[in-house]
Amino acid sequence: MKKLFGQQTYVQSVGVKNDMEIDGFSIAVCREIGVELERHRSRSFDEMEDWGDDLSGFDLVVALSPASQRRALDLTRFYHLDVEYWPILDPTGMGETREAKLAAYRLARDQIRDRLIARFGDPAG
Repeated sequence: MKKLFGQQTYVQSVGVKNDMEIDGFSIAVCREIGVELERHRSRSFDEMEDWGDDLSGFDLVVALSPASQRRALDLTRFYHLDVEYWPILDPTGMGETREAKLAAYRLARDQIRDRLIARFGDPAG
């Protein structure tokens, strides 16, 4: 989002839980398009609240998995949030070779990019 649209919008990346490092294949395919994830830290909704992020300050949650959609919808009981579910390919575990795995991750990356542009408009325009 920040790569396409800059700092016009406040964006946070969050998951249902924080139990994993950022996947090396994700880092590699994002680096290909100039997005740096090496220092990115995975965090959960609960951690955001614990760190003082006011969830009521967010307008939209984009869920990329059914589990994150359920968690985001739970938050709408307490906060006025719009929730959108974008069914994006989960590339983990796909492909036998390194190149096949990278191809699956590229597909997921490009699906996210295409959805961002469809939802928020052409960043060049």
